[in-house]
Amino acid sequence: MRAKLSRARWAPFLAAIGPGLIAAAADNDAGGITTYSLVGAQTGYSLLWALVIITISLAITQEMGARMGVVTGKGFGDLIRERFGARWAALAIIAMLIANLANTVAEFAGVASALLIFGISPLLGVPLAAILVALLVIRLDYIRVQNVFLLSAFLYLAYVVSGQVTHPNWSAALVGTFRPTFSLRTDFLMIFAGLVGTTITPWGQFFIQSYVVDKRLKTHELPYARTDVYVGAFFTDFVAFFIIIACAATIWTHGLHISDAADAAKALEPLAGRFASSLFAFGLINASMLGAAVLPLTSAYATCETFGWESGINKRWRDAPVFFGLFTFFLATSALVVLLPRMPLLQIMFLSQVLNTLVLPILFVFMLKLTNDRSVMGKYTNSRIFNTLAFLTTVAMIALSVLLVVLPLLHIST
Repeated sequence: MRAKLSRARWAPFLAAIGPGLIAAAADNDAGGITTYSLVGAQTGYSLLWALVIITISLAITQEMGARMGVVTGKGFGDLIRERFGARWAALAIIAMLIANLANTVAEFAGVASALLIFGISPLLGVPLAAILVALLVIRLDYIRVQNVFLLSAFLYLAYVVSGQVTHPNWSAALVGTFRPTFSLRTDFLMIFAGLVGTTITPWGQFFIQSYVVDKRLKTHELPYARTDVYVGAFFTDFVAFFIIIACAATIWTHGLHISDAADAAKALEPLAGRFASSLFAFGLINASMLGAAVLPLTSAYATCETFGWESGINKRWRDAPVFFGLFTFFLATSALVVLLPRMPLLQIMFLSQVLNTLVLPILFVFMLKLTNDRSVMGKYTNSRIFNTLAFLTTVAMIALSVLLVVLPLLHIST
């Protein structure tokens, strides 16, 4: 009897779980892991404090997206079009799609880099990865796709184990977590912007709202959806924390240099052993595959919702041809770009994260206006504390975007 009551108590949360955790886990994609690796390798423990602020901002912004989806039953692009017109909606979608294409290329670059560590040629591995992702989304229904995504999110714990076995300096990590350091040097701002842009993403705002709508959550399930979002926000930066300290404890401590996450995995082997190196590489493949599925899905969701075309994982191809066509186009194009010779994949991976930071302020302005509009949200508009935190996040994003553009022109690099 007690077991039945316990199951009944957990049932509503289990029914609502998914969007927040999956969106947050997919934030730690190939570009994200590359960025976290570079942060740890180049700055040691000194930027861990940023994860605390980023976690709060991620939780706030993702909750607003989930809440809009639950209350309105509409996607982000759909609401922008209804409230601000087709031109503004097209601007938001185009900005997101450009960032998404760069990010999806970064996912397959991550697949290629990680497979090379295990001796598998990208010419074989990348097409197989793209086909596997396509079959997963196109052939399976919503529940099965979500279960695969949740399993993938769970596998991120490989990075927690990898971080532990590198024997980090915990006192230095503690200081770095609670003592902020900042600089106006262009190189610092670029890596800081990458850290922000890889965790709080344009596609993440579209994805969580679309996924909530596709899941058909109701307003009485909103508290459980919020819990899902908050757990996801903590989880994504918990994993990021261990990626950074793994690279800080080894690569930064020994004064080595890396170019990407695959370099980090290879560098870990002589410093922390084959086990840590293999875990890091396995985590990169898992993260890249999840991102390669979620980002094209987001592009398809957002475009179809904005322009009124049928969308949804549970639909068949003949019922939602544009949705699945767009998904396949983004997937295939990104995989093909990675296979082209002499493509600057590292630059694409890192700059895709910086591009996220430049696009985010546009979307946050729309989000703030929508979540404070009673004709859209009814009684579920933002509270004062939410507005304050969201406003501060938006201002910080705008300031960071301006600095990224202006400081290089002023040649402030030292």
